Amino acid sequence: MLKTSLLNQINYPSDLRKLKKEELKQLVKELREELIDVVSTTGGHLGAGLGVVELTIALHYVFDTPKDKLVWDVGHQAYPHKIITGRRDRIRTLRKGGGLSGFTKRSESEYDTFGAAHSSTSISSSLGMAVAKSLSKNSNHVIAVIGDGAMSAGMAYEAMNNAGALKSKLIVILNDNDMSIARPVGAMSSYLARLLSGKTYFGFRETIKFITSIFSKKFKDKAGKAEVFIRDIVSGGTLFNELGFYYVGPIDGHNLDNLIPVLNNVKNSKYDGPILIHVVTKKGKGYKPAEDSRDKYHGVSKFNVVTGEQSKPNSNTPSYTKVFADTLIKHAENDTKIIGITGAMPSGTGMDIFGKKFPDRMFDVGIAEQHAVTFAAGLTTEGYKPFVAIYSTFLQRAYDQVVHDVAIQSLPVRFAIDRAGLVGADGPTHAGTFDIAYLCTLPNFVVMAASDEAELVRMINTSKCINDRPSAFRYPRGNGLGINLPGINEILEVGKGRIIQEGNKIAILNFGARLQECLKAAHKLNAKGISITVVDARFAKPLDQKLIIDLCLHHEVLITIEEGSIGGFGSHVFQILSEKGIFDKGLKIRSMILPDKFIDQDTPENMYKTAGLDAQSIEQKALDALKSNVVIPKTKQFN
Repeated sequence: MLKTSLLNQINYPSDLRKLKKEELKQLVKELREELIDVVSTTGGHLGAGLGVVELTIALHYVFDTPKDKLVWDVGHQAYPHKIITGRRDRIRTLRKGGGLSGFTKRSESEYDTFGAAHSSTSISSSLGMAVAKSLSKNSNHVIAVIGDGAMSAGMAYEAMNNAGALKSKLIVILNDNDMSIARPVGAMSSYLARLLSGKTYFGFRETIKFITSIFSKKFKDKAGKAEVFIRDIVSGGTLFNELGFYYVGPIDGHNLDNLIPVLNNVKNSKYDGPILIHVVTKKGKGYKPAEDSRDKYHGVSKFNVVTGEQSKPNSNTPSYTKVFADTLIKHAENDTKIIGITGAMPSGTGMDIFGKKFPDRMFDVGIAEQHAVTFAAGLTTEGYKPFVAIYSTFLQRAYDQVVHDVAIQSLPVRFAIDRAGLVGADGPTHAGTFDIAYLCTLPNFVVMAASDEAELVRMINTSKCINDRPSAFRYPRGNGLGINLPGINEILEVGKGRIIQEGNKIAILNFGARLQECLKAAHKLNAKGISITVVDARFAKPLDQKLIIDLCLHHEVLITIEEGSIGGFGSHVFQILSEKGIFDKGLKIRSMILPDKFIDQDTPENMYKTAGLDAQSIEQKALDALKSNVVIPKTKQFN
């Protein structure tokens, strides 16, 4: 049984502020133990939370939250924050259906001032709050916490540049743990490492500032010059200073005796402009299995607290991600022009496997999806064949680049879209909901979706051979069906679907990984004497127009099914049928898509049931369509 005598007294940060400073170290210990115990039963993002326990306590202890606005970037590190902001009684519902979100969520608590799950949003949103505060003549503080990994995103620099220009009263905490999902890459990582090789001089500088505030202007001017001189000697000047931020640090993020005075000094400072506090922490801090782990227990399943051993379900079938990586490696062995690109997600996309085999041909560009896409576009102009492996939800961040830098120029960038469809515990922020719609609107694109792992291999093979335009293939999270995989020379005819099962009453036209649910529904409908055709469309763009029209000619009902939003595959099928005048003849057609709402976290199975894309829902949709009063003349021929 955990000893949490101090933590038991904390329902909200107001309770935390009643504690003596000397009691906080014990609270840190109790909160860290509570966090480990919670995540051992729920799974989730552990390492980031462990690294900010002291920082979380210090921020809520010094600042008057929620009046003072605290904004967490990404939200991976928000579990300790949730425990001490009125949600400890529900913390073991984390990432479960009907439970707490794994990220900050405005509807969940007034202490979650901005919802997050994607990186690099905290400075921009906090700046908006700070400007609003200024316009409203409000004196409360706004604090943004951002990790060093998130600093690789251009959006963070855009926000800092704007904040410096506006001279807004904003506090940014740079949580430098030298460890994002993958090890941070690029110039910023190197720059921060160089800063850490210097000495902390915040205390001295604050002394200079204090002196300059109480003595004569003449002395103030000289002392001010002395501070600039010392700043340059100690740190060599900083990028953050040049962007208009008053740089403080680096300081030890696990030492409350340093953290609290610094935060108090900054809070009470009369400096009229943005301040950046460089805090150094250790991801996984205080839990040896996490500290010793390569990924610092970034994302874990349930685990044994004593040993750290995770309870991962055994599977004899490879994941779609692994199938992608292995297939790409086979192609790369035969073609030196193949390049792998990812944005800070090498392990999540399988690019870590590719990178071990071809270290010179795998590029992790950091949290920089926009750059990843245009970087790939540049490679294609020199005859290379880049495969950009990005989660569907993160590819949204690079849509302008997909349009302007790839599609308009018809450059053959290959997009491997992982985590397509509903993904489970991470909820709506990570769902691959919109990629079908946002890619199918673009001319010059080939858009595919794998119904199983064998189809994924064929689509990789096909994409590799498309050299005159961009292509994309989407595939879900999790494991395949365990079927035999084809060789790397087996390609698809672009724009051609396949008939899985033939009937004559209802045609189910599937695009993507709902095929097995379609077959289950077909089996139940067949048992009721209803003849069902099941088709795997394979392509949303270009569509197999001939096959689709044939289905309309020989069936009473056509149902399209996809794991995506409105405006996707079904919408494009409707457009073709409209152009051909087929609706004029009374065809019964239905489209099954994700509902027009964001679906909260749950198991993928429950989420698809909620969305109405499970076998039972498909069966019911078919039966309802048959009961419709519209009758189609079966013998009529269409142009």
